[in-house]
Amino acid sequence: MSLGEFDIIARYFARKSTRGDVLLGVGDDAAVLDVQPGRKLVVAMDTIVEGVHFLADSDAADIGYRAIAVNLSDLAAMGAEPAWMTMSLSLPRANEQWLSGFASGLFELADEYNVALVGGDTVRGPLVVTVQIAGWVEADAWLTRSGAKPGDLLFVSGIPGEAAAGLAVIQRRMLGGEAAAFLKHRFLRPRPRIALGRQLRTVASAAMDVSDGLITDLKKLCVASGCGAQLNVDLLPESAAMRELFEADDGLQYALAGGDDYELLFTLPPDRAPAVLSALQLEQRVTQIGVMTLGEEGTVQCLRDGQPFRIKRAGYDHFAAGDQGS
Repeated sequence: MSLGEFDIIARYFARKSTRGDVLLGVGDDAAVLDVQPGRKLVVAMDTIVEGVHFLADSDAADIGYRAIAVNLSDLAAMGAEPAWMTMSLSLPRANEQWLSGFASGLFELADEYNVALVGGDTVRGPLVVTVQIAGWVEADAWLTRSGAKPGDLLFVSGIPGEAAAGLAVIQRRMLGGEAAAFLKHRFLRPRPRIALGRQLRTVASAAMDVSDGLITDLKKLCVASGCGAQLNVDLLPESAAMRELFEADDGLQYALAGGDDYELLFTLPPDRAPAVLSALQLEQRVTQIGVMTLGEEGTVQCLRDGQPFRIKRAGYDHFAAGDQGS
């Protein structure tokens, strides 16, 4: 039996929410949500496209997971608590097995962070998923890209480059046992750093997530903050899996220019950094990799062994010439 639009919604996406602030969700013309006083609404939206953000033969559950993960990462960068999402799903055809897998991946992460799907749309077309997530942040403070000052210390969570290395493993069909499986998982199942963002909300001077590559995103933070940055590549955390499968220079390029890590890049005033770091309850490592400078706005100087170092390629840009990334 073929599935129509409303069959798809009813069978795979209409779920009764356990959130008390969802007064009316999926099934009506619009959602009705209860926004609590003393909090500010935070909204983010991302689109993932087959052949651009994921491979054509990607597992449906991984696509569903990724569709919400990239949005959760944006809220993490703001120090926000996620609450609700809407979704637009464009499908070439209504395949029940694919839809079941996609919904399982989507709700796996949504349930972990108590995010309710409250509305959306389904259409026929190329495989494209757009998710909009809304959440809240306390009225007294939230994170932005624009608060860094010269002298602030620069930090990154996790290990940049592992997701890009994982994509390379998939594309090259590399065999590498546990190391290859780990890197593939890092690409297919990125972990949004919601808990870290919440802890940094009142103490970090600036923050953003790393989606298009460490250098590319650091430049964005510098432009927003009106300063430069000095990044010491010798301080970048090493990945045992990358070291096992890739040459050192290739691994460094993945770390500096590879996208899809969805780690947090953030700055701390130097006088507060030790106390902040000791107070953080971390699920992942946090590493100081540089310092903000008085340099030209948006300029990032990379040092290696104390000498200027130039990377071979930049991060991902959807509209730049050529095919640069995933």
